[in-house]
Amino acid sequence: MQSKTKNGRIIGINAALFSAFFLGLAPIFGKQAILFGLNPLGVVAIRTFFATLLLFLVMAIFQRQYLYIYPAGLIGCLLAGSINGIGSLFYYSSLSHINAGVGQLLYSLYPLFVAFWMFLDKQPPKRMTIIRLILALPAVYLLVQTGEESLNLIGVVQMLIGSALYALHLPINQRVLYDIPSPTVTLYTLTAMTAIVVPAYLFSGAFIDFPDTNQFVWPVIGLTMVTFFSRLTLFMGIKFLGGMQTALLGLSELLVTVLLSVLWLGEVMSPYQWIGAILLASTILLIGIEKPSPPTRRKGGWFSWLTPASSDVRWHPGD
Repeated sequence: MQSKTKNGRIIGINAALFSAFFLGLAPIFGKQAILFGLNPLGVVAIRTFFATLLLFLVMAIFQRQYLYIYPAGLIGCLLAGSINGIGSLFYYSSLSHINAGVGQLLYSLYPLFVAFWMFLDKQPPKRMTIIRLILALPAVYLLVQTGEESLNLIGVVQMLIGSALYALHLPINQRVLYDIPSPTVTLYTLTAMTAIVVPAYLFSGAFIDFPDTNQFVWPVIGLTMVTFFSRLTLFMGIKFLGGMQTALLGLSELLVTVLLSVLWLGEVMSPYQWIGAILLASTILLIGIEKPSPPTRRKGGWFSWLTPASSDVRWHPGD
C-alpha cells in the first residue's frame, strides 16, 4: 500500500510539472496570436474547441470506456469547465492589455485563491500557505510597476479574475477525481469550457474582424496542443496530489513564461517587476518546507454533493 501511494505521488508530481511546462507555453502562443491580429476571444474559442475535439476523437477511438461518467460527476465537470471557461475569457482578454510575462506572474497567484476556495470547502490552508500569501501581496504590487508608466489596470483586474476562477475549478474537479479517471474529467471539463467560450466569441461579433493573413495559425495550433496536454496532465496531478499541491507545483510555469516572453516575444520587464518576480519565486521555494497531504474523500463542504453516496462506482457495463 505504501509503495502504491509513493508511486502515485511520483506520477502526480511528474504530471503536475509537465502541466506547468505546457501551461507556461500557453500565454506565449496566445500573445503571439493576438499580436498577429486574432481577437482574444477568438484565441480562446478556437484553441478550446479544437483541443476538445482532439481529445474526444482520441478517446472515442482508443479509450471509449472513459466516456462513461455518473450524473453528479458530470455536473461537477460541467460546473468546473464553465467556471474555467469564463476565467479563460478574462485571461486572454487581459493579454491584449498587458505583457505575457507580467500577466503570467499575476496569474500565478492562483494557488492562493485555491487555498481560499478550499478553506470554504472545509480544507483550511496550512501555516506555510499563509506565509506565502504574505510574501505574494507585495510581489503583486511590484509586478504592476513598469517604471515608466502605470500598468493597464483593466488588464491586471482581468488577469486576477481569471486566476481566481481557474483556482475555483481545481477543488471542484478534485472532488470528482476521487472516483473518475482523469481523461474523463478532462473531456467533460473541456466540453463545458467550449460551450462557454465559443458562443461568447460568436455573439460578441469579434469574428467579423478576422485577420486577413494566416500568421496566427501556427500560434493557435501550438496553443491547442499545449491546452490538450496541459489539461490531461493537470487533472492527473490533481488525482494523485490534490488541488493545492498541484497548484503549488504549477507555479514553475512562471520560469517557462517569463524566460520565453523575454527571449521569444522580446518583452522587457522593469527592475521593480524583476524584484517582484524574485519575491514571488521565493514562494515556490517554500513549497519544499510544507508537508504535503494526499487527497482524500472528505465529508461536508461546498462541493460534498459532487461525490457519490457509494464509493463503489462502476466504470464498465461488465463491472
